[in-house]
Amino acid sequence: MVNVVAAHCSFLQWLMKITAGVKPYTVEIHPGTHMRFWVPSYAISSPNLVSKPKKPVVVLLHGFCGDGIMTWQFQVASLSKHYAVYVPDFLFFGGSFTDRPNRSLEFQAECLAVGLEKLRVEKCVLVGFSYGGMVAFKMAEMYPDMVYGMVISGAVVAIKESIIMEIVNGVGFSSCSEMLMPMTVDGVKGLLSLGIHKNISFPNRFHNDFLKVMFSNRKERCELLEALLISYKHINIPIFSQRIHLLWGENDKIFKKELAHNMKELLGNKTTFEGIKNAGHLVHMERPCAFNTSLNHFLSSLLFPTPN
Repeated sequence: MVNVVAAHCSFLQWLMKITAGVKPYTVEIHPGTHMRFWVPSYAISSPNLVSKPKKPVVVLLHGFCGDGIMTWQFQVASLSKHYAVYVPDFLFFGGSFTDRPNRSLEFQAECLAVGLEKLRVEKCVLVGFSYGGMVAFKMAEMYPDMVYGMVISGAVVAIKESIIMEIVNGVGFSSCSEMLMPMTVDGVKGLLSLGIHKNISFPNRFHNDFLKVMFSNRKERCELLEALLISYKHINIPIFSQRIHLLWGENDKIFKKELAHNMKELLGNKTTFEGIKNAGHLVHMERPCAFNTSLNHFLSSLLFPTPN
């Protein structure tokens, strides 16, 4: 029997090539570490010939329960009309992997920056959702000259571990791994209901197929979560030079909008907040038209450096 989620992923990959003009390309970050990016087709004319982007660059960073294209399926084509869109898969997601033991946000950010440099990207705006938003914050801190601005959805720059556990326990889970790496159909149902505002019923077959496709590399991903919790034991709010736009689902059950407002105050006057009504944590998928309108409006307000 065909796995409907796997079939949808294959269809999405074909659709992205046709409608958005992007294709997959794997970059060797260093020996033993490879990261897959979806890049503008014109930028890769042969396996060893990479061209500079012709438009301002927007990099879409996915969350913890899907790869890049699955997460941003409603945004890539919309953005590609005016921007050069790059969509990476983080290490242990999609086609990316490493044989190194490092699982930190710093390592994900370093690999992302090195990969973009090898793709001849000099400056970019990062659009990060959930785990991807956390990587975006870290990359902006580590590589301020590369990151021109950020749009963050459903993610925090720093938070006490005790608050994380309050959030996890408050929605009925005992650990981050149990919440984000379910092992049963009921676990998948609970995770999806947590992510969306509306009560949408999916058949058990969909949940079962989603479980089989989207939660590979369990050991490594659980290690990523452990490293994330360790990093949050040392609270540090960097001073960012970039403009930051917090684009939130007003009904986010994980990182509630009050937390986003508090973060805005901590990040300073270069940070703005915008809430989207009738949307939860998965705001970019639940209300894609409203999300895309807000995202494009913010991007158009930036004075992008002109590509050389």
